[in-house]
Amino acid sequence: MITQITGKLIEKNPTHVVIDCSGVGYLLHISLQTFSKLPDNELVTLYSHLSIREDAHTLYGFIDKLEREVFRLLTSVSGVGPSTARTMLSSMDTEEIQQAIASENVSVIQSVKGIGAKTAQRVIVDLKDKIVKMGDFTEVLAATNNTNKEEALSALEVLGFSRKQSDKIVSSIVKENPEASVELVIKLALKNL
Repeated sequence: MITQITGKLIEKNPTHVVIDCSGVGYLLHISLQTFSKLPDNELVTLYSHLSIREDAHTLYGFIDKLEREVFRLLTSVSGVGPSTARTMLSSMDTEEIQQAIASENVSVIQSVKGIGAKTAQRVIVDLKDKIVKMGDFTEVLAATNNTNKEEALSALEVLGFSRKQSDKIVSSIVKENPEASVELVIKLALKNL
């Protein structure tokens, strides 16, 4: 299994990056949490997880081992696939997810697109003990990165939202917060979609 990739960041988008590693470009799907912490065009190391299905081999990248571990825990729950886990990591940081699970806050987990009441309860039942054992709820600081409305709309489209539906919400968010970073715009949009 590919556990980490170190190389030059040659393409950076809110939903994926391409890292050139000895002449081979690896496409890694990322969360907004990872996107907000990545530099531009520099040597980077991302921790990775390879998801293998019948129809696709997908590589996911994470800024730190804690984010990867939370992703793996989430995908171990029946009904939560890699796409839903990535959406969850884009909507909340790892500490918020850990605290929501540890405090059995169903409504916070259910607020993520793709997670209903039963799945939210299953996440809590399956992961509470594991999260409590992890203990150290490391605080994740979000870095700001100014981008435009189109980048936020594209990211939401990749995450499965219709452009028409997203456009209204993103437009109102950008109007209220003209200096908002693309991550903030997408997070606020995810809470309103």
